[in-house]
Amino acid sequence: MFVFASVEAWLSFNSMASGGTVHNEDVASAFDEMGDLLAIQGQNPFRIRAYRRAAQVVRGLAHELADRPAAREYHELPGIGVDLAGKIGELIRTGELRALRSLRRQVPAGLRELLQLPGLGPVRVRALRKGLGIKGREDLRRALAAGRLTRLRGFGPGLQRRLRSALTATGTAAGPQRMLWATAAQYGEPLKAFLEAVPGVLGVEIAGSYRRGRETVGDLDILIRARPASQPFAALRRYRDLQGLTSEGATKASGVLRKRLPVDFRVIAPESFGAALQYFTGSREHNIRLRRRAQERNLKLSEYGLFRGAKRMAGATELEVYAALGLPWIAPELREDRGEIEAAEHQALPHLIERTELQGDLHVHTNASDGLESLEQMAQAARGHKLRYFAVTDHAKYLGIVHGLDAERLARQIDAIDAINAAAEDDLVLLKGAEVDILEDGSLALPDAMLARLEVVVIALHSHFDLPEAKQTRRILRALERPYVSVLAHPSARLIGERTGCVFDFEQVLTAAHERRCALEINGQPSRLDLDDVHVKAARERGVPLSIASDAHSGEQFAFLDGAVRQARRGWAAPGDVINTRALRELRTFLGRARLK
Repeated sequence: MFVFASVEAWLSFNSMASGGTVHNEDVASAFDEMGDLLAIQGQNPFRIRAYRRAAQVVRGLAHELADRPAAREYHELPGIGVDLAGKIGELIRTGELRALRSLRRQVPAGLRELLQLPGLGPVRVRALRKGLGIKGREDLRRALAAGRLTRLRGFGPGLQRRLRSALTATGTAAGPQRMLWATAAQYGEPLKAFLEAVPGVLGVEIAGSYRRGRETVGDLDILIRARPASQPFAALRRYRDLQGLTSEGATKASGVLRKRLPVDFRVIAPESFGAALQYFTGSREHNIRLRRRAQERNLKLSEYGLFRGAKRMAGATELEVYAALGLPWIAPELREDRGEIEAAEHQALPHLIERTELQGDLHVHTNASDGLESLEQMAQAARGHKLRYFAVTDHAKYLGIVHGLDAERLARQIDAIDAINAAAEDDLVLLKGAEVDILEDGSLALPDAMLARLEVVVIALHSHFDLPEAKQTRRILRALERPYVSVLAHPSARLIGERTGCVFDFEQVLTAAHERRCALEINGQPSRLDLDDVHVKAARERGVPLSIASDAHSGEQFAFLDGAVRQARRGWAAPGDVINTRALRELRTFLGRARLK
């Protein structure tokens, strides 16, 4: 390793490469905004869809576009033509997009602000502008007060109530905006790597809710273990993704990363690093329980260490802090005061599942429906992700799913899968499956005769999300009664920050899934992570099998298995709770037993 003579020399060397990176989320957000502004203008819907699709493709990448700055590689991305590839290149090189700046000038700022209100997408914003001449929040507030929105189609009483509430709340105190864990990782991990390279820095950890693996993150707590002579805060002043330090002291600093992500920095002495890591990882409730435990033993626990009087008893590592309190180390994902301390006392903590223990993935799409790549391409990607099998579960034709499979096309895909398996030179196996919609009455979108030909039948809610609880429960229970069903996918159908989950009696669904031996899915798509951690734990405690799935729509999205594993760990899931940790023969035995006669 090359060693720099001083911090100043290192800073000079890194002045160009020390940040300013355009992350995938920056590109995707720019394309989303382009689509929104074009839709407000009423532009060509094909052009709008191209930007939406490009944003989806970019968000699904496992690598950073900025790491591969060759324009030809952007053009090779699925659905990215020459024009969009050029715009990606412009963003990566300059951090800006001229076309987006032009659109912002054309669409008044007041209309763009309306997009932040609940229920107002670009189509509705355009309707407000065209139908009522509304140009911003004040115009909307007056129109609501006068009852003028009733003239517009799609602005019913429920939406009007939400808008009134949102407009009333504008300007009041609000907590920090939370972002998806996967988005926070794009900004946090490069910053961590940057700090690790600073001379004198011995180690860096991102603590807080990020380390606990919560599905959304409000800020980043970054702990720096460093020698006394190091100058990490001086280095931070050159980090271009940091919009500035809002405060700075000898051992503490705060700032804001791009995407308005707050970040706090603390320089920790090595002898206190473990205690600080435990303290700043949280959760608050977990820490309160640990401090009480320390007090019961005439000890004092803080971010500086575990003390008896003035004597430090532990602090350098988390392991020694927990051990000094009579506990084994507790994984960060469990630290929510949901029984983990009691389990640790009785040596009953679960062996949490690891990504390496997954052998397959039971929810994968190809370009036969709404995926981006072929069967062969997805198979090659699965090999790269060390999978032994995966289920091809393209959408059945229903609800306008683009290129959804009817019985004839599904039959052809089954034959294609058989041919690929027969020709394979390794032990990767493609399982024949489908993702089948649960209709409003609980029936399924494919007939039983077709489902009987499949090895994996994934059923899912993709419509009628707002049914009353009793009706939604009956709908799911009826679907679970159908023969051949293997997995209930993303059970609540939520989209984090966009759509709340369906309301149904989860206990009844657990009972039915347990009796039926149907697995409940933990979906790894960053905006889903569904089941949530609380329901994962409830399913595990009832003995309901779980399926960890990427819901991959491209080969890169097999990486979403990592997020599903993280969610599973937060729900206390062990390898034996998850059906796709099993070898293929054992999995097929499970699937066969789950099929009703």
